[in-house]
Amino acid sequence: MADTTKKMSRAEAGRKGGQTTKQRYGEKHFGRIGRIGGKKGGETTKQRYGSEFYQKIGRLGGSK
Repeated sequence: MADTTKKMSRAEAGRKGGQTTKQRYGEKHFGRIGRIGGKKGGETTKQRYGSEFYQKIGRLGGSK
């Protein structure tokens, strides 16, 4: 018997998962989780390294 299953690429799997999540929770879900993730990560970094850290990496990025 021939194997008729087709392998899925990572990009296709990601798209499929994103579409399923969109159907299940709606488009606004992505906005909500994006805001939560960005705020949480930024606050953690600020507490860990201080606001001077952002100034330092900002200058490094601008100098390239």
